[in-house]
Amino acid sequence: MTEQKESLIDYPSDFPIKVVGTMHDTFAQTIVEVVTVHDPDFHAGKVEMRPSSAGNYLSLTLTVRATSREQLDDLYRALSSHPMVKFVL
Repeated sequence: MTEQKESLIDYPSDFPIKVVGTMHDTFAQTIVEVVTVHDPDFHAGKVEMRPSSAGNYLSLTLTVRATSREQLDDLYRALSSHPMVKFVL
C-alpha cells in the first residue's frame, strides 16, 4: 500500500514567499524573473517591497500561484541558491 503525503496546502492556491537580499537596484526585477520561470502568470504587481531600517537590505513578499509541491520546492531551491538572496521564508 502506497502512503500518500499529506499537504497543508490545497493546490492551486495563492502562496506568499518572502525573499530577503542586499539592497541593489536590480534585486526586485531579478527575483521577479526567477519567480516567473516557475509561475509564468506572475507579475510584478504581486510584489510588496520593504527596505530594512538601515537601508542595507530589501525584503520582498511575492504571492505566487502554487500549483504543486514540486513547483514550490523548485522555486524555493532557485531562490535560495541565487547569489543576490540572503534567505527565503
